[in-house]
Order: sequence, then structure tokens, then C-alpha cells
Amino acid sequence: MEPIILASGSPRRQEYFRLLGLPFEVLPAMIREIPREGLDPRQAAEDFAAQKVRRAVELTKDRPAWWICGADTIVSAEGGIFGKPAGREDAKRMLDSLSGREHEVITAVALYNGRKGKTDCRSASCIVTFAPLSEAEIEWYLDSGEWEGVAGGYRIQGLAACFISSITGSPSAVAGLPLRDFYVMLRENGYSYGA
Repeated sequence: MEPIILASGSPRRQEYFRLLGLPFEVLPAMIREIPREGLDPRQAAEDFAAQKVRRAVELTKDRPAWWICGADTIVSAEGGIFGKPAGREDAKRMLDSLSGREHEVITAVALYNGRKGKTDCRSASCIVTFAPLSEAEIEWYLDSGEWEGVAGGYRIQGLAACFISSITGSPSAVAGLPLRDFYVMLRENGYSYGA
């Protein structure tokens, strides 16, 4: 299999690449994650994923890469977009807003095929319902530090799993890489993978 540049520093995405047995190199593509005016949450996630791929293409122009993957996860509640918290107070605000409610988690994946000079971008979403959280539970979670650097201020694969009463859709999409969709993308774009 050919190596894929993963334009993300996310440990979860790296874990998924290892789970899938994909050869990869991590090259975090830093972009400004501020949604452009007029984009809905799904469009914003896809735009961020595509921007990460474009940035990684720029970073590898001296050694062109055949495959680059960028991804972005956005939490959407009541029409708003919850990105990565700016700090503890911002994470607290997000958790207060999510407490006792359902919200949508959207993960977009952009896959660049360097031979064709083409990027395929898709997204998957799921609905996550949080149980009502007490002030003490929120503070306990904030003390864990898991909220740092993640959309919505929580990680489903950590302590936040204690707060989730239901998930409708792909759990791997909540964790940062919708595996079924990614598998199909690889195959449909000519990457040699699977049976």
C-alpha cells in the first residue's frame, strides 16, 4: 500500500489509521478554523477538511505526495457551531449548552489523489445525546483536561462517555474519522485497500 499523508495531529485519527493498517505520515496542516460566512455546519466541516488538504499539498510541493487525507470535526447545537474551546471557560460554556440535549457531530474527510490532482470530500454525521450534567460533573470533566483541542469540548472515547445517553449514527465519526465512509472513499478513488 502507498503511504498517505495525514494532514492532522489528532491522536484519534492516527489510532484509526493504525487500526486500518494504513501506512501514513503525520503532517499537521494548520489552518484558521473560523467558518466562512454563509456556510452551514456540514459545509464548514468540509471546507476545513479541504483546506487542510490544500495546505498539506503546499507543504509537500518539494516531494509530491500521491495521497493526502484531511479531516475536521464540528459539533453543531441549536444552529451554532462548536469548534475547539478557546480555554476552560469556553469548554464549560459548551458543556453547559450540551447538557441534557442532543446535538449533531459532523466529521468531514477530504482525500487527495495526487496522480489525478483531485480531492474528494465527504462528511458523515450522527446525533449524540448528553444526559443532564451537574455543575460538579462538568467541573470534574474540565479538571481531566480531555476537553482541550477537541470540537465541542469533549472526547467520546474518554471520560465524556459517562455523560452520553445515546448515539445515532457512526461512533467513529464522533471520534474524528467515519471509518465506513473513509473505507469507501479509499476504494472509490483508486487506493488499493481491502478485499
